[in-house]
Amino acid sequence: MNVEEAGKICDKIVDEMNKTFVGDKLLLKKTLGTALANGHILFEDYPGLGKTLLVKLFTKITGCKHKRIQFTPDLLPADIIGTKVWRPKETRFELVKGPIFTNIILADEINRAPPKTQSALLEAMEERQVSIEGETYSLNLPFIVFGTQNPIEFEGTYPLPEAQMDRFAIRLSTGYAKSLDEENMILERRIAWKKDDPTPDIEPLITPKVFCSIQETVETSIYIDKTIIEYINKIVRNTREHPKVEVGSSPRGGLALLKLSRAMALMNGRDYVTPDDVKTLVTDVLSHRLILKVEYSLEGAAPGEIIEEVVREVPVPTDFRPR
Repeated sequence: MNVEEAGKICDKIVDEMNKTFVGDKLLLKKTLGTALANGHILFEDYPGLGKTLLVKLFTKITGCKHKRIQFTPDLLPADIIGTKVWRPKETRFELVKGPIFTNIILADEINRAPPKTQSALLEAMEERQVSIEGETYSLNLPFIVFGTQNPIEFEGTYPLPEAQMDRFAIRLSTGYAKSLDEENMILERRIAWKKDDPTPDIEPLITPKVFCSIQETVETSIYIDKTIIEYINKIVRNTREHPKVEVGSSPRGGLALLKLSRAMALMNGRDYVTPDDVKTLVTDVLSHRLILKVEYSLEGAAPGEIIEEVVREVPVPTDFRPR
């Protein structure tokens, strides 16, 4: 699939999502772009802002299968990946696959499960495979995890370990409606739907095979100049050297920024990456990877502010070549 054709399909997907989901169109592009870059998404926001609706919309429009896992304190790793069950009549163990064997996983309230259960996702998110009773099983493609968590609810929650956070390519927030007109639109659309969940009536625009083909186009057909690669690396390295930061972004953060920038370029109708593609994504991609020094956290410093400060200090390349 060529870049122009893939870009047109992406525009149709975003427009179709926007017909149901009331919100920032850039948020929809970032969601789609992350999926096209084969990345996982963490939605961190207050309850009732449409996170679940957005995931279900994305799944239906792209023709993918999805499973929802409600993370709770008593959830076990086997409840996610599956286990082997002994069948006495057949004198053998049978693999009972867990819900992770699908295309899209909605890990709802992911921080409500203990670390042992959260760790069940680590291998799946990084290697697209799981290990059960010493045997390795490949997952379906595409495979994308959409995690959600409430930033203000602390009772009964377990903060995600740094290794888990680092596997999410991007952290997004759906946010409140920006205007009264948007609030009105939400209620008016609900009246038109005549039910709470409109997604069963939505027809797929593409198939998982086509989606994987667009992912391949992002990977093989989008050029990124060496000056922009160096620009990304300077930003990542400067997060580690900032005086308010205890732990800066990992190399995986730079890789995520590289891959998502290429997906953004494709959705913007180009076969090459510009510095603006990087700047559009950098805060969402890197901020959840930073750990600030305790004294600055107590003073109210935020990782997003640090990223913005770093980006301002790094010179923007002007001599990059489109090809």
